[in-house]
Amino acid sequence: MGSPRRTQIGRWAAAGVRLRHWLWPARAARAGTEPAEPAESERYTLATRLGQLDETLKLANYSAITHVIVAAVVLVYFWGDAQHAYLIGLFLVVSVTSCIAVAAAWAHRRQDAEMMSEADIALGYRVSNLIALALGAAWGTMPIALFAPSDGDHRMLVIAIAAGLIADAYVIGPILSVALAFTLPLMAGSFLGLARTGEMIGAQIAVLLTVYAAFVLFSVRRMSHLSFRRILDSVRVSDQNETIGLLLHEFEESTSDWLWETDSEGCFEHVSARVAQVAGRSVEALQGSAFAAFLAGGPEGTLGSGAPEILALIRGRIAFRDHVVERPAGAETRWWQLSGKPAYDRAGRFTGFRGVGSDITASRESEARIAFLASYDPLTGLANRALFQDRATAECARAAASGTPCALLYLDLDGFKIVNDTFGHGVGDQLLRSVAARLQPVGAEDVWIFRLGGDEFAVLQRCAGAEDAIALARRLIALLSTAYLIDAVKAEIGVSIGIALTPADAQDPESLLRKADLALYRAKAKGKGSFYVFENDLEVTQRARRELEADIKLAIERNELTLHYQPLTSLRDGRVVCFEALLRWSNPSRGFVSPTEFIPVAEATGMIVAIGRHVLRQACREAARWPRHIRVAVNISPIQFRTTGFVQDIAEALAATGLDPDRLEIEITESVFLDKTAITMTNLNELRGMGIRIALDDFGTGYSSLSYLAKFPVDKIKIDRSFVRDINASDQSLAVIEAILAIAQKLSISVTAEGVETVEQARILKARNCNDIQGYLLSPARPAAEILEIIERIPQDFGRLLPPEMPRAWAGPARAVGA
Repeated sequence: MGSPRRTQIGRWAAAGVRLRHWLWPARAARAGTEPAEPAESERYTLATRLGQLDETLKLANYSAITHVIVAAVVLVYFWGDAQHAYLIGLFLVVSVTSCIAVAAAWAHRRQDAEMMSEADIALGYRVSNLIALALGAAWGTMPIALFAPSDGDHRMLVIAIAAGLIADAYVIGPILSVALAFTLPLMAGSFLGLARTGEMIGAQIAVLLTVYAAFVLFSVRRMSHLSFRRILDSVRVSDQNETIGLLLHEFEESTSDWLWETDSEGCFEHVSARVAQVAGRSVEALQGSAFAAFLAGGPEGTLGSGAPEILALIRGRIAFRDHVVERPAGAETRWWQLSGKPAYDRAGRFTGFRGVGSDITASRESEARIAFLASYDPLTGLANRALFQDRATAECARAAASGTPCALLYLDLDGFKIVNDTFGHGVGDQLLRSVAARLQPVGAEDVWIFRLGGDEFAVLQRCAGAEDAIALARRLIALLSTAYLIDAVKAEIGVSIGIALTPADAQDPESLLRKADLALYRAKAKGKGSFYVFENDLEVTQRARRELEADIKLAIERNELTLHYQPLTSLRDGRVVCFEALLRWSNPSRGFVSPTEFIPVAEATGMIVAIGRHVLRQACREAARWPRHIRVAVNISPIQFRTTGFVQDIAEALAATGLDPDRLEIEITESVFLDKTAITMTNLNELRGMGIRIALDDFGTGYSSLSYLAKFPVDKIKIDRSFVRDINASDQSLAVIEAILAIAQKLSISVTAEGVETVEQARILKARNCNDIQGYLLSPARPAAEILEIIERIPQDFGRLLPPEMPRAWAGPARAVGA
């Protein structure tokens, strides 16, 4: 709550704003505070202000003469009252000021309005305000000096002069500030002169005169407001008239229309050069020739579409308008639009036709192009989604009536995004054209090909059943999976296909496409180059997925997602060196939801970006409270890592929490390196430049390649738990781990083994110089509240489970371990 004084000051300020808007409505309009009268541009504003100044100064001469005459009347009439010095002074001040006003008006009229700048106009306003203020102040002294000592008649004259002068505000009213500068001093002087007599009648007349002045000012304000609007509208109309004039002139110079005229026999007369030009003949050759030959392109020509109808209308002496005809013109065809009406002389005799024509070939071609684009994809030339909708509707109706199935094969290119992002949209577009070129020969009487958008295509096939659709799907997969050579770039992509049939699976296009999309989703889950035929259980799965998506969205909004932390322990001394932040979700109706269930859905819908941003902030906030030697590791989805704002998100999280960059460890999977785009490399290098550590998670699975370790900036490798689980039972797993450790030591890369659950696993890893371990042996993931207790407890547990002296059997060769 503010203090009473501040509240009162705020009220005064608001009242001041309202008063300014009342006093200067034109200025408020220009400032946008009154939407009723905004000036569209600074040029309009200056022109309007200049117009108001012109109107005010036009009457300056008459107003000046009036002021001098009134001053002379006062001088003469009150001379007998012995205030000679005041009367002479008043007369001189009014006379000199009026002369200055006349001179200023004359100087203004001599200036070229086109050459006047904003500063010139502002100077005119200031001079006008000063002159008005001087006159108002001079006349304001009159009631003060003359009213009290005067008798009744003289007092009446003072009141009449004051009232008449107040009305002078109407003369200078176009500029409200000038009217105020003159009227307010006069009104104040009149009020003081009448009120100071101490007589009741004087006070009453002072109040009445004040009310009268207020009414005049209100009227003048309204007049100024209307003047501003009127002048602004006049300026706009003048500007528009000039524009229209220029457009009409341009139209007259560049119009393609032409006039034509025939006689009663249907032959040309009064042929213009423009008509001869469009006909491709000379004026002499066209004069007297038949109008029918003109439409046919010559005496031996053939009439195009629309021409016979026009000739029939002419023979029937019937007017026509905007009739389109096709006119042969050698190897090309022109399209004309003709209007005409019969002409008669004064006696009512038919004298021929008069009309106007225009060449609309360009617009017809544009219409044809638009019609093509409405139904066909401009990039590939294949039928588009609109035509697909029409054909699918027809095929669903036909299949329902006849019982003969129609299959929809929904195609999505595998790997197209990588090619498009890596080599650019130009290569991507050419790749789509190449795909379309391979698909087009597949089209036949019973097969239709469509591009639905992006890298998605559709094929409709009349078939005997699912077997025919499967055969076509295999053919398409083989056809599109062969490498493409585009501008010396070898592009390798594949295709996944979802299949649905009508009427068995759906009876309308929307349902058919939706079910084919469900099948496509299942095909992509199987792996690249796969197809899948729709089954009813897909809808149940999809419904459950949609419900899960909705719950994830609500979980983000309700802060249901929390973090637990699992320690990474050094095998050298048993101290905790890092905690990995692991996402947990407890839903009120679902209970605990495994990350393996909701993370893939969040990635598919893009919600993983918002989740990842929340995890970063929360993990950094918690880590800032830990001992400074302990880091925090955060898993980052490949989708989040490739976003343009990812590095900025990390920088903001660090800045907001105060965590040092070298205490943050970003865990990414090897799939990130498959997308060797500029943004991937930029993000990696910027993170390293900030001092943030990069860890390669789940190493040894998926797309593992030793080239990643040499080419990309990695600080740590995390060995996947699948190798650790079998380390004491599988020579192969042990050999893989030994190889990873050897390579990491050569490259000075730290290694963490995940999923360590037994003492035997820990001893084997320690004997082979693994840096850190993570797993249930020492601690599962726990809430942030238990972090400090874990930091104190684990070194004790480590010393008890793994004493410094290890049995010699564990230090021996790897082959002895599995015994």
